[in-house]
Amino acid sequence: MIEQFVQDALAEDVGRGDLYALVEPAVDVSARVVAKSDGVVAGEVYVDALAKLQNIDLEWLKHDGDSFVSGELILKLKADSHTMLRCERTILDILLHASSIATLTNRYVKLVEPYGVKLLDTRKTRPLLRVFEKYATRTGGAVNHRMGLDDSLMIKDTHLKTIANLKEYIINARKKIPFTAKIEVEAESFEIAKMAFDAGADIVMCDNMTPEQIKEIVAFRDELYPHILLEASGNISLETIESYAKSGVDAISSGSLIHQANWIDLSMKMD
Repeated sequence: MIEQFVQDALAEDVGRGDLYALVEPAVDVSARVVAKSDGVVAGEVYVDALAKLQNIDLEWLKHDGDSFVSGELILKLKADSHTMLRCERTILDILLHASSIATLTNRYVKLVEPYGVKLLDTRKTRPLLRVFEKYATRTGGAVNHRMGLDDSLMIKDTHLKTIANLKEYIINARKKIPFTAKIEVEAESFEIAKMAFDAGADIVMCDNMTPEQIKEIVAFRDELYPHILLEASGNISLETIESYAKSGVDAISSGSLIHQANWIDLSMKMD
């Protein structure tokens, strides 16, 4: 999957051929990727796959998950000039996209770690980039939520509109979904959360609630349903995530890890 991804990414940029390569013969060159801002590295395994396919020699000075500061070297490369310049933009785009997500994710992780709360990503990913973007959040320290609809059964507010009796639905679902698949119910109120607990959910997501509202649900869970996991979600930002982590939930999910990640600054320089 990774090889196909990098092949497609390179093909998108090259088009019918790199016009630069038509003019002069190739010469051996070396280059380096330099950080021009602070961040966390992600994208190494994808760049490795591209380099293997294109016969580029790599020397990583920083690896996936490592922090870096502006001015530090991330990567050294050797190849012929045609190959290096053909792959330059694709290599940088992979590193920029993944590292930017990992960098923002790591900022969130550092805020929730002291409270023993897991940070989760979501399915709010760019079409056809889910595996890549979730790899980036994982590199930044998050835990992947479900990859797709086949991972676990999440019953959201839209699903609840179609379900007459949640308890009966979950009993029936246990007979049909894989034995290892969990059932999660999204709750927008204390009443729906209690219904989900009683219906036998494995996880209850407290969606778009305040930390104070969630604390009430945590207390209720701890007293009567200690085996059920609690997740907080919904418009949680860097400014508010710590207050949610203090509420007593087991995990916090946020789509902003991906869709709010601003690109960091990396540059490739020829030696």
